[in-house]
Amino acid sequence: MTSYGTPRGTSNPWSDLNRPPLNAAALRRAVVVPGALWSDLDVVAATGSTNSDLAAKAASGAPEGTVLVAEEQTSGRGRLDRRWSAPPRSGLFFSVLLRPGGPGGAGLTPVPAHRWGWLPLLTGVAVATALSRAAGVDTALKWPNDLLLTADGEERKTGGILAERVGEDGVVIGIGVNVSLEAGELPVPTATSLALAGAPGTDRDPLLRAVLRSLDDWYGRWREADGDPDRCRLRQTYAAGCATLGRQVRAELPGGRELSGTAVAVDGDGRLVIAGPDGEQAVGAGDVIHLRPTAEE
Repeated sequence: MTSYGTPRGTSNPWSDLNRPPLNAAALRRAVVVPGALWSDLDVVAATGSTNSDLAAKAASGAPEGTVLVAEEQTSGRGRLDRRWSAPPRSGLFFSVLLRPGGPGGAGLTPVPAHRWGWLPLLTGVAVATALSRAAGVDTALKWPNDLLLTADGEERKTGGILAERVGEDGVVIGIGVNVSLEAGELPVPTATSLALAGAPGTDRDPLLRAVLRSLDDWYGRWREADGDPDRCRLRQTYAAGCATLGRQVRAELPGGRELSGTAVAVDGDGRLVIAGPDGEQAVGAGDVIHLRPTAEE
């Protein structure tokens, strides 16, 4: 089931001792346990996109809690169909299958679809919590799906989240975190990695375990609350760690429209509320840019 085989044209996974391969068997023993969300975990040497692969598995009936990890993604996808790649074993590149529209354990009922928009934000909270504990870094959240670290005195992106609906009851969530990338390997100048941000913990095995356990915890709370972000304290926790709130932002919206103003809140459906010249408007999709303060500010 798990492959450590080296694809043609790639280097031996042990050729870089600073980037050893993940131990799939140990990971599976640690997270696929009775009572946990995770039902299966597979590690592949390389793939185009873990989200695409796991969506195909979901269509074939894969159960909730299936996890697919890749040591390398050759066609990784972000929001707005952005593409990115990273050196093999330089980060965490994985997807998980959740089925919030189906019955949960212990008699839980399906979560209403209008609350599924919280899943990327929930994942951000879970990842940030895990990185704080396991990597020893403070991770901020940029609405709706970016993970930020401070490096060289500036906020820089170290990871991202992509949620895609599959079928009637499922969502595949892809997570990418730059762990050991060096400056010359960064995809864009505004990116960073755990290593470049001075994280004391960069061993990918415990980092992945911590993220999956944290996601299990937050997803369980959310499901028990029927997806209500206030009952499970998700909205409060997200707001506390969100670097977007209180900032001047520009939202580039579908259809070429733009909205500028102050990000003042996240509403009950996970949308960003922006106060602008025409009052407050809730943004559910788009690209949000943090604007630098003016010299007068």
